[in-house]
Amino acid sequence: MTLSLYEMETILLYNQAESTASVYTHDPKLIKKLRRLSEKYPDKIYPERKERPSAVSYIVPKSCVSVREPVSDERRRAASQRAKQAGITPPKRSVSPKSE
Repeated sequence: MTLSLYEMETILLYNQAESTASVYTHDPKLIKKLRRLSEKYPDKIYPERKERPSAVSYIVPKSCVSVREPVSDERRRAASQRAKQAGITPPKRSVSPKSE
């Protein structure tokens, strides 16, 4: 059974009593990051349980979970201008065909 993009969610769960959070995700970028961090910090970030083939579930320290203030348009423009002046160009993105 294939899940819709809407069903491919990311869920962060934690409570006040524990120092860790559970991260369940279908997001390929986040999966890659969690795997990389798990290899680098196996004592702090590790798989929680087996999930369906397209999803993972990891335990992470709560200090890794954050919600940040959105970047203002003015700040984004200023950062873009600084990058242009420094000769920094954005990474090339590979284009993959959209599946329907």
